[in-house]
Amino acid sequence: MLKIILTTFILVFIAELGDKTQITTMLLSAEYHSKLSVFIGSSLALVCSSLLGVLLGSIINKYIPPYIIQLASSIAFIIIGILLLFNKI
Repeated sequence: MLKIILTTFILVFIAELGDKTQITTMLLSAEYHSKLSVFIGSSLALVCSSLLGVLLGSIINKYIPPYIIQLASSIAFIIIGILLLFNKI
């Protein structure tokens, strides 16, 4: 269980570094003087979105094999990357 926790922590931590969520949190922190409020709000948002991901993932996994989910996710990320590259998003 500890291995799963550490793996999840490392992957999510690395994925969140420098993304739009972190940039938004930095901007909010710069705008408001209550750093603790911004931290609590952003932490709760991440917890809620993670909970949603875990719940939906466990439901989807019952009906769709993991390799199909990985393939669909890979294709979606490639499409998003191409769209971002050509300023279409």
